[in-house]
Amino acid sequence: MSKNEFICDCNIIHQDVVNSVLAQMPDKELFSKLAEFFKILGDNTRTKILFALDKNEMCVCDIANVLGMSKSSISHQLGTLRKSGIVKCRKDGKEAYYTLDDEHIKQLFEVGMEHIEHKEKI
Repeated sequence: MSKNEFICDCNIIHQDVVNSVLAQMPDKELFSKLAEFFKILGDNTRTKILFALDKNEMCVCDIANVLGMSKSSISHQLGTLRKSGIVKCRKDGKEAYYTLDDEHIKQLFEVGMEHIEHKEKI
């Protein structure tokens, strides 16, 4: 396989395709928000928290035990995830329980896991 095998060597612009994509292109602000969303997910500790919350609703103490970290560290990461709309919190007396924010987050996380697991098998 040559180094340049995937370089497009044509000089033709497929204007219909270009126009179609440009007509559907969101504004810069949406791309900034999307990039920030994936940046938040790109942290190892936060990814582990998402894995735990994908399995079950959990309080800070439980997550800290699962990850072998301090409650303070977990609380900090949960705050970041909550502000980003990735997790939500439910109070029960003095206890706070966390879950993934909605089905979109759950699906996104699970599809990402499936993708990685599939690629590792190849």
